[in-house]
Amino acid sequence: MKREDATDLAGSTVVGSTVAFVLLALVLTGRSGAPIFGDQDLTSWSVAHRPAVALAVARAVTYTGTGIVPYTLVAIAGLLLGRTPRQRVLAAIGCLGVLAAAQAVRYGVMSLVARPRPPVADWATHASGWSFPSGHTTTSAVTGGLLILVVLARAPYGRRSLVLVIGCWAVLVGLSRVYLGVHWFSDVLGGWLFSICWLSLCLYVFARFAPRACSAISAPRLRPGPTTEERRNASHPQRDVPPRDVPPHSAP
Repeated sequence: MKREDATDLAGSTVVGSTVAFVLLALVLTGRSGAPIFGDQDLTSWSVAHRPAVALAVARAVTYTGTGIVPYTLVAIAGLLLGRTPRQRVLAAIGCLGVLAAAQAVRYGVMSLVARPRPPVADWATHASGWSFPSGHTTTSAVTGGLLILVVLARAPYGRRSLVLVIGCWAVLVGLSRVYLGVHWFSDVLGGWLFSICWLSLCLYVFARFAPRACSAISAPRLRPGPTTEERRNASHPQRDVPPRDVPPHSAP
């Protein structure tokens, strides 16, 4: 994809996801944080279907969406994204900054909306703070988006499989928060919308104001080209020409 096309797509995605996120936040604020359509049903179903194995899996998945795991993955993504040692260090710092800034902005939005969590009696894991948007969901979605960017830019093969695995992980982290009873589904939906908006905004700014760096990342690896003599021979292939009859040398 050309840089201009990527910029236009990112800009359109920023607008669409921002509108959807703001509308969802306004609806929740207007209802004083009360559950909206589907929230209570999904939470009730989760509470009623919690075998020990499923709870253990859900807790294991949800723990990968916070703490050191996402930041380690993001740092590795930055190291893989760069080509030279300097680019790798700068890319790792940039990816870590994208994730940290997303968390800071999310925390501000969360404090502004101030939505209560589901009843504590439904919780199957520890949680703190307000509910909207989900922090685990946002962290895993932003991390997954950065990892997918690296896969698309650097993976020589198996891109679809890797993208599918990363996407499923990010989705499962968000759904695990609902299953464990610490978030409404609309909190998770808000985390996904916020993450899409944030990643698209960062991509737009990067492609718009750092075109050289964007080209360096997206440029394919070049192989040594043919020499001038090789190009000339390729354009004028040699043909087998029968040898001319050479008259015999006369004796001295």
